[in-house]
Amino acid sequence: MLSEKVRDGSKFISCHYDGSYTQWPVSSDNRQPEPLENLVPYGPFPCKAISKIYWQTTKNGLPYIIFQGGMPRASYGDRHSISVVHGSQQTAFDFTSRVIDFFIIFSSEPTAEFDDPSAMVVLAEEELVVIDLKTAGWPAVHPPYLASLHCSAITCSHHVSNIPLKLWERIISAGSKQNIHYSNMPWPIDGGTNIAPDPPQRDLLLTGHEDGTVRFWDASGVCLHLLYKLSTVRVFLTDADPNDNMNTLGEDEWPPLRKVGTFDPYSDDPRLGIQKIYLCKYSGYLAVAGTAGQVLVMELNDEDAEHVVDHAEADLLQDQEGYRWKGHEKLKTRDGPVRFEAGFQPFVLVQCQPPAVVTSLALHSEWKLVAFGTSHGFGLFDHQQKRLVFVKCTLHPSDQLALEGPLSRVKSLKKSLRQSFRRIRRSRVSSRKRRGGSGNASEVQEANAKFDQDALQEMELAPVQRKIEARSAEDSFTGFVRTLYFADTFLRDSSRHCPSLWAGTNGGTVYAFCLRVPPAERRMDEPVRAEQAKEIQLMHRAPVVGILVLDGRSTPLPEPLEVAHDLSKSPDMQGSHQLLVVSEEQFKVFTLPKVSSKLKLKLTALEGCRVRKVTVANFGSCKTDDYSENDLAVLTNLGDIQIISLPFLKLQIRYPCIRKEDVSGIASCVFTKYGQGFYLISPSEFERFSLSTKWLVEPRCIVDVPEVTSNNHVHNKSGMENAARKSRASGRSSGDYGEDERKSGRLMEHALLNDESE
Repeated sequence: MLSEKVRDGSKFISCHYDGSYTQWPVSSDNRQPEPLENLVPYGPFPCKAISKIYWQTTKNGLPYIIFQGGMPRASYGDRHSISVVHGSQQTAFDFTSRVIDFFIIFSSEPTAEFDDPSAMVVLAEEELVVIDLKTAGWPAVHPPYLASLHCSAITCSHHVSNIPLKLWERIISAGSKQNIHYSNMPWPIDGGTNIAPDPPQRDLLLTGHEDGTVRFWDASGVCLHLLYKLSTVRVFLTDADPNDNMNTLGEDEWPPLRKVGTFDPYSDDPRLGIQKIYLCKYSGYLAVAGTAGQVLVMELNDEDAEHVVDHAEADLLQDQEGYRWKGHEKLKTRDGPVRFEAGFQPFVLVQCQPPAVVTSLALHSEWKLVAFGTSHGFGLFDHQQKRLVFVKCTLHPSDQLALEGPLSRVKSLKKSLRQSFRRIRRSRVSSRKRRGGSGNASEVQEANAKFDQDALQEMELAPVQRKIEARSAEDSFTGFVRTLYFADTFLRDSSRHCPSLWAGTNGGTVYAFCLRVPPAERRMDEPVRAEQAKEIQLMHRAPVVGILVLDGRSTPLPEPLEVAHDLSKSPDMQGSHQLLVVSEEQFKVFTLPKVSSKLKLKLTALEGCRVRKVTVANFGSCKTDDYSENDLAVLTNLGDIQIISLPFLKLQIRYPCIRKEDVSGIASCVFTKYGQGFYLISPSEFERFSLSTKWLVEPRCIVDVPEVTSNNHVHNKSGMENAARKSRASGRSSGDYGEDERKSGRLMEHALLNDESE
């Protein structure tokens, strides 16, 4: 039995394990008191225990009775609930994770006779929920920065810098329409003063999740604020009804349950998981690819709409003999029109066959083309004409593991040993040929024995210590498409440039396709045509993780529509272009259109590491706005980040960033366009880092704390507000703070982005 004293002191409440509570009088008599009231709120059938109860009398005479548990055991024994009763109103708030504790926040004048409850704060196992008790219907309060710890696993991330104002406002508008069921009450838990300057630009971080959702986060400042949530579930037939509303309440339902919170313990179908995201900030087109080979192309609509999503299939095996898919089936789609809420709405679905994980994605909004790749090949789709342009199968006859289903990068021990000994035998044969058969038999045997010993020792070396060597074409997943890239460059001859598509595979192969995109006036009448123009095979056969074309000024080609919006200079088409191919083990520059080797940097042989992520970052001077340069930001499997100059491939600096043991952190890292980055330090927390001295985003706040003097008098520290005003006026980036303020003990800083309060 638990008890709670009523605040007026005349009685107290006890709650019991049979789901009842009892009201007792408080008196000075020694006689055993008779209960004033005994009630089983959800009886008469057996109920769960009430573990905590709160009773508060208000100024209108009607008490607030709030208790945890007490639900009918047979039907609701697995529910985690807190019930609120006030007069004729009664609601049981249903949480999807175990309730740990709750408390009540009051809003009253110091002279008021009663303390009226204004909000209920509930700490659940997976989230923190606040219920507004002042507004009719008791709606939940929208959390300003907190997210459920395990709402759904993050499967991919995509960062877009410097979002145009119009697109930014449309995304915020779509997100606000999703939050109409929330209360207008401000978040009641706060503290401190944010003194970080206003961010100089608008940045978006898009996270793809296992449940088929994409969340849009405001990544402009320190705190990640959720702006908008996109769900791809409506396109497919799943066990969940897309018309379900967690906040609807049936009129005749008893107990009157209402789901609250954002944590969803169930992922309806793992095939819904988002694997790749690409957003064009100028056109508003969004491409999203998933685990079951689905590629959705979406456009932004400010109103709710109901329309049919067009379907197209891309057979990447091209009916080749001897291949049979053994993995999961594709997702079933809905027939007929589908209703979508305001925001990004899909208008076409491309389904890859076999329905393997989409491993690479590229979108060119100016040409209205989307490219996608899996472990079996890649394809090109015209989303304006809604027509498949071509598919290319990259599957090698030995890539049987690519047909087994969920992608696994772990090879069997037997196969790894077999391939290692094959390399030993090939190297032994080549060494015999070099010796030309000369020498006696004993010298040959001694040399072979020494070679076998050296080879076995090399096999035992850690992967980061291996040298660059030619990999066997029999290695698994050689057809795995790692990267896709659109470029307008010189592919056939040096006099005419044309649109092109480049694809890099896990086996060190680069495919280049020449594209013929009709002019705008005939775009809907003539089809887009593609023809393979080049095929490059890297000698060491290392996986290709990045492809980049540099123009005549050795500058990376601008993004689609960037020149049309006067946000970038037109590329130099007079000088010769260069092709940069980044593999896991080296960087190599080729001249175009002849594709002759010009320059290379052997990263693995010299540094003992392998490339995991690479991007082009613009580094600006912190002293002048007139100078900036483009360099490569490279993340390796050792967790360090290297800055390499373009186009000369010179190592500028190296930073240790992520622990090399943190494999998930390295895999989740995403770079920004201006030399920053994010990576997951837990399933729900992003660490943010900056490689640029100009673009810094760091937490800066002050907290008023009492100061105890020698006479034990408590005073507030002076000058806090002045310091806050001074800090707010100190430039456009937090790197502009003076050294005096950096050393101030009043500044409290930490690196967890989702724990900062505005």
